[in-house]
Amino acid sequence: MRQVSLREFRTRGAKVLESVPRGETVLLSGQQGPAYFLVPVLGDLALQDRDLRRAIAKASLRESWRLAEASGLDQPGDEEIDREIAQVRAARHRGTGG
Repeated sequence: MRQVSLREFRTRGAKVLESVPRGETVLLSGQQGPAYFLVPVLGDLALQDRDLRRAIAKASLRESWRLAEASGLDQPGDEEIDREIAQVRAARHRGTGG
């Protein structure tokens, strides 16, 4: 993976891309650190788009889990568990007509 500053990409974008080997990903970094990936399109565009969206969603979910764990919100309390059980039982009761 090639790393390029946002400034260099802004001023020399076409030249930067010419120097990147076919199929290689480029990481654009700014003053605050890594900012964007440039991912080459190879083959089926729709399939690659789906895979890329899935990867982004997984990364977002992992970050959410990390934040929940860091703040102690990853473990539900007894009241929350009891409330969820009661909701499921009520939904089942309504669904069975009894």
